[in-house]
Amino acid sequence: MIKTEKISLPVEGMTCASCVARVEKTVKKFEGVSNVNVNLATEKVTLDFDPAIVDLKKIAETVEDIGYKLDLSVLQKQESSKKESDEYVDSHLKQLKSELIFAIVLTIPIAIINMGMMWEGFFLNNFLNVEQINKILLLLTTPVIFISGKRFYKIFWNNLKHFTADMNSLVAIGTGAAYLFSLIITLFPEIFSHANHYYHVYFDTTAVIITLILLGRWLESRAKSKTGTAIKKLIELQPKTAIVKENNKEIEKKLEDLKTGDIIVIKPGGKIPADGIITSGSSAVNEAMITGESLPVEKIIGSKVIGGTINISGYFEFEITTIGKNSVLGQIIKLVEEAQGSKAPIQNLADKVAAIFVPVVVIIAILTFIVWIFINPDDISVALMNFVAVLIIACPCALGLATPTALIVGMGKAAQNGILFKNGEVLEELHCADTIIFDKTGTITEGKLSVQNIFINDIDENEFLVLLSSLESKSEHPIAKAIVDFANVKKIKLKSLNDFENKPGKGIKGTIENKITLAGNESFMIENKIDLSVFNNELKNDAIKNSSLVFLAVDGKIRGFLNVVDSIKQDSFEIIKNIKQMNIEPFLLSGDNENVTKFVASETGIEKYAAGVLPENKSNKVKSLQEAGSKVIMVGDGVNDAPALVQSNVGIAIGNGTDVAIESADVVLLKDDLHGVVKSIKLSKQTIAVIKQNLFWAFIYNVIGIPLAFLGILNPMFAALAMSLSSISVISNSLRLKKAKI
Repeated sequence: MIKTEKISLPVEGMTCASCVARVEKTVKKFEGVSNVNVNLATEKVTLDFDPAIVDLKKIAETVEDIGYKLDLSVLQKQESSKKESDEYVDSHLKQLKSELIFAIVLTIPIAIINMGMMWEGFFLNNFLNVEQINKILLLLTTPVIFISGKRFYKIFWNNLKHFTADMNSLVAIGTGAAYLFSLIITLFPEIFSHANHYYHVYFDTTAVIITLILLGRWLESRAKSKTGTAIKKLIELQPKTAIVKENNKEIEKKLEDLKTGDIIVIKPGGKIPADGIITSGSSAVNEAMITGESLPVEKIIGSKVIGGTINISGYFEFEITTIGKNSVLGQIIKLVEEAQGSKAPIQNLADKVAAIFVPVVVIIAILTFIVWIFINPDDISVALMNFVAVLIIACPCALGLATPTALIVGMGKAAQNGILFKNGEVLEELHCADTIIFDKTGTITEGKLSVQNIFINDIDENEFLVLLSSLESKSEHPIAKAIVDFANVKKIKLKSLNDFENKPGKGIKGTIENKITLAGNESFMIENKIDLSVFNNELKNDAIKNSSLVFLAVDGKIRGFLNVVDSIKQDSFEIIKNIKQMNIEPFLLSGDNENVTKFVASETGIEKYAAGVLPENKSNKVKSLQEAGSKVIMVGDGVNDAPALVQSNVGIAIGNGTDVAIESADVVLLKDDLHGVVKSIKLSKQTIAVIKQNLFWAFIYNVIGIPLAFLGILNPMFAALAMSLSSISVISNSLRLKKAKI
């Protein structure tokens, strides 16, 4: 079996959807590489690779060869990679800002001079002639081109070597054409001038376009940095230092110097630096930043504590069990980063368009130039300006940002509410689900079972509990645990058990003191031909029927039964009501008997249910609904829910459930609160809605803009402004998700 590793690496130089498509296509070509996702918003490539055959340095060299830079330094930095990434963002912003300021300083006088030249009396009141002014404009524009605009031409040259093109190519071709045309007019005016007529130069167009695009790029980068605040906030939860108890002395250590087994001292108001178990003391801990739970959680000796949470009042010491990337907070950060770097299926349309978009635009621009040459053969400048306008207006920046920015903000908001999406595909699947299956025990109900009544036949209660608890002690079922706990309170001593057999979903069988002993539900008794008629009256009682029953039979004769109750969660009815309002049909699934399942379903407002479903059949139930055309969400918390969680279109695991369930699920609720189910669905719908809005505006902007430029209605400088604003508007629309109510 091939063992693959997942890695996320920063990519420098990407500016549009075409860049994303090129980098993704290049990395995918390597043998041993799979699941490649390139994210423009995070400027990262995430991939699965086989370290035995894949040379990451070779991939980096190939990516650099096509005009981008793959940063492998994070491989050595590991834990500090996020910090380094933030430093890169800050450095990138500073560089953009300095280039922008430099361009503005030179562009302002260029624009003033050009506006002055439009005034008829300009040359009458000026000792300089047209040729001299053009040379001054040339001197001012050239630094803008080769210093502030260097990045566009550098990437364009790399693209040209590989016969490819992206947004930078469009900017470079457009501004470069205007600059070269103006340069020739300035240095060789005799070529184009005739009958005292001078062609207008377009140094202002060149400088203003580059300045506006740099302004847009800077604003865009600032806005993009805001989309990832959720991750930053999660990282900031970790304290920089911790108090370690060594040889009865308290020593302050840096977080990176801590190790498992260290005893950490936590004082009132202190941040917990790692996961661990309390060894002394007690307190109330605020876990809202991890689980979304607003109320403090009481902690005593033996309680687990989570790194990043805050101690409120008490003093306690705890032993570190996990730290760093293996801690709960570390895993959350990892999951959120991976999810934010993933790609939703809705992005596929944008990717397909981006792959052919730039070459098509270049062709349209050339056709525009040719058409206008025929329309106005006496003035090449008109054709040139329309050519430039088409190239600039068509830059596909907004298209590349439409999906990833929304995903980053949406998943970040989810994490802040104790909801973890594992990838972008889940988000899209969730929003179009029409059926949701709830496991009963521990999901709709509290999952805290307790013995309510005992009924016996020809046996005393103590002996009944001895035999029943001896059998149930070998089972891991929640009902079995409730019975054993009840027996422990009664100080029942267990007897030795032989020939133990477990019948999942039915009951258990064994030999106690040479007597064949059975314990299980009614169907298990009937299957073993046990006569229950002695309890006919008791079994007619509604309160008894609507609870879980466990019968005990010894040597083929019924000896008694007890009922176990599990209270319904207080907010279950409200949750189901909200689910229905979103046009999603709820379905209750339980291994419990018909009466209990029907009762819980009716109390919570669920019309459809299935009782007596064996663990192995839960996934089959999900499959049958899918075969009927339903998009199914499965909500569960136990080991027996894992196959159903995997089978469903989207599996949601309650955070206090088993590791198996959480591992099998697509969405994890860190808090044991079904409100998280409603919130996750609402957030998915809101995020997909924003993505669709972004894609619409990205497409419509080009659909309207390109024809206008072709017809000569759109000035290239306005095209540059519109192009920059389109990217900013897409990011701003995505940032609205931060304030969305869920």
